[in-house]
Formats: sequence, structure tokens, C-alpha cells
Amino acid sequence: MPKINDDELAILSAYEKGQLESVATKAELARFKAAARATGIKDRRVNIRLSSGDLSDIQVKALEEGVPYQTLIASVLHKYVTGRLAEQPANPTEQVHPSSTKRRVTSDH
Repeated sequence: MPKINDDELAILSAYEKGQLESVATKAELARFKAAARATGIKDRRVNIRLSSGDLSDIQVKALEEGVPYQTLIASVLHKYVTGRLAEQPANPTEQVHPSSTKRRVTSDH
């Protein structure tokens, strides 16, 4: 488990004492619950091949986030297909079309 810093420890202590209040509305909570149910249902299995380096990097990121690496992969894929995760262009003069991984150059070169 990752180490907890002083700020995180204070938040945990406040939570355990019941001193924190939700700022979410009932509508937001219902939407979050529906989203959690929809993304929590895993009814298909997929096997993929990754390079050792990519898998190691994913496992490190997952450890930093405190989640299993398979969960991190599923989350990233889900965010991508729902449009909440977009590829960033390597060159600032390029733009990535949201529905495609193809890049369009926008500079006058």
C-alpha cells in the first residue's frame, strides 16, 4: 500500500470521525451509481499482447493509483471509447480529431 502523507492522513481521520459531508446532489449520486453499475459489469474476457515495457509501465501507474493493473487498463479503455480520454498530439501544431486517431496538421507548413 502506498504511503499516506499528512494531508491524506488528516482527510482519513476526518472521514473516520464522520466529519465529512457529501457535496453531491441526489441527481449526481444517482448518475454516479448508474455509471458505476454500467462500468462494473464485466461480462466479456479479452486477451491482448503488450510489450513487457508497456505492461511494466501500466503496472507502475496502477500501483501509484492504488488499483489492480487490469482495472486500470479497463478504465482507460472505457474512458477512451466514451470520449472522456483523447490522444494528445505529439506536436502542438497538430490536432487530433475526437472520433479518430488520425492526426490533421493545422500549421501552414
